[in-house]
Amino acid sequence: MKTPMQELIEQMWEIAKYGDSYEVAPCIEAAEAMLEKEKEVMESAWQDGMYECDGDGTFEDFYKTFNTKER
Repeated sequence: MKTPMQELIEQMWEIAKYGDSYEVAPCIEAAEAMLEKEKEVMESAWQDGMYECDGDGTFEDFYKTFNTKER
């Protein structure tokens, strides 16, 4: 499973392979920064949910379900 930002970054890398990577590089950097923000938002929502249902586990365990290292 990939998040929307991970999918966007993957598509931009594909474009960079076949086009001018110089033009795409700033977009990829911005998208990767947004990926970190996305993770923060997901963690906040996860913590709210865990608080409401008295759950256990860690956000890092949950986040591992997303293929963050694949491109």
